[in-house]
Amino acid sequence: MSNSNSQIEGNNQELKRSLKARHLNMIALGGSIGTGIFVALGATINQAGPGGALVAYGCIAVMVYFLITSLGEMATFMPVSGSFSVYATKFVDPALGFALGWNYWYNWAITVAAELVAGSLLMKFWFPNVPAVLWSAIFLVIIVALNILSAKSYGESEFWFAGIKVVTVIIFLVIGVATILGILGGNAVGFKNFTVDGAPFVGGFKSIFMIFLIAGFSFQGTELIGVAAGESENPEKTIPKAINSVFWRILIFYIGTIFVVGAIIPYTQAGVDTSPFTLIFEKAGIAAAASLMNAVILTSVLSCGNSGMYASSRMLFAMAKEGMAPKWLGKVNSKGVPINAVLLTTLVAAACFLTGIYAESTVYVWLVAASGLAGFVAWLGIALCHFRFRRAYVAQKQDMSKLKYKAKLFPIGPIIALALCSIVVLGQGVSYIEAENIDWGGLISSYIGLPLFLGIWIVYKLKYKTKVVKLEDVEFYNVEPQELEESVG
Repeated sequence: MSNSNSQIEGNNQELKRSLKARHLNMIALGGSIGTGIFVALGATINQAGPGGALVAYGCIAVMVYFLITSLGEMATFMPVSGSFSVYATKFVDPALGFALGWNYWYNWAITVAAELVAGSLLMKFWFPNVPAVLWSAIFLVIIVALNILSAKSYGESEFWFAGIKVVTVIIFLVIGVATILGILGGNAVGFKNFTVDGAPFVGGFKSIFMIFLIAGFSFQGTELIGVAAGESENPEKTIPKAINSVFWRILIFYIGTIFVVGAIIPYTQAGVDTSPFTLIFEKAGIAAAASLMNAVILTSVLSCGNSGMYASSRMLFAMAKEGMAPKWLGKVNSKGVPINAVLLTTLVAAACFLTGIYAESTVYVWLVAASGLAGFVAWLGIALCHFRFRRAYVAQKQDMSKLKYKAKLFPIGPIIALALCSIVVLGQGVSYIEAENIDWGGLISSYIGLPLFLGIWIVYKLKYKTKVVKLEDVEFYNVEPQELEESVG
């Protein structure tokens, strides 16, 4: 285990700790505010009614809260890049760490490609005659440049990308409340739309369950706090602060948006054809609302692609340091950026977005489907790692006061997170199963990511004969902040 320790310390020595608290806040916030809130929210309200959407998103918010507090406890104690892959190796089983790492890298590499395709389609709103591939290529160059410059340039760009989204949501909530109360002129909308045509709950438990699954995708990206821990200036202070502030902001944004949309737009008129933000801005008399929201959604797409490149390259770097990926992926440039990991991710993302454009999207759709469960698998891994971390910590009679941040309601928290996340994973294909007919293509695409993950785990386990780490054998280490500052100069 001493060799592993030196590898992790090398990890911290080579990556520069240049991400400030405001960067971490916006990285996590920006990761969870995207097309899920700007576009898909209308469809969720249409399917389950405003009440059903509120219940579903509320339940997912509880799960996410326990997950990020679990991650926060481990990340403040052991702030390393590629966090939960390393934690799985140390606290559970090296095979799990290997599978989680490659699963997470693949997820974000495919996500970068998906966002490049989405960005090119959005540009057709303004430039319908320009080839889509040209825009995808331009966006890829921008994303790679931001990630190669330095961790700080990534953090700074994400701060502004996410800032645009946050400001948009705040303006939307203010205008929405003003419209509900009649402050903007005209009659007050009030809350009558909450009970129109059988609302607030529509479609019963099944509809709430379906929205529960969709809501899970909306919150993915919050775990980026843990991935960025290895490059945070003062993880013991910045990570807990980011976790506490980000969760409540996300909750207010999502719950607040559902409440406003549900009050102003009857659920029967909500959908995915037009963003609910566009509809409400138009009701408020804002000119060029569609163009404005398209620009915001484009920013959101670039933000997600930017974060995807960062997360995937750092995961590759961490695995290279653990001996679970080729050593050359652990090389960093003078700015402390894992340059080879960024370039490999770029090649994969570029190949995928070209597939999406030129192959009638068949292969591409399957790639995206296979990555769909990857974020939830990572969440399951986080909950399991924390459960084992704390049990090992207590079993070895470690000093609890050395934990600078303690997750709430242990062990209930991670158990609830494990249970809810398992429901989301297992329930992915429900919409493809009907009493008289089963859409086998859709069903297989929903679950294809699961056997891929299990296959990677099993192959590594059989090849290297790994075993579950005994609680008494878990080796804890912690690098003090002042030592980190000295090590990075």
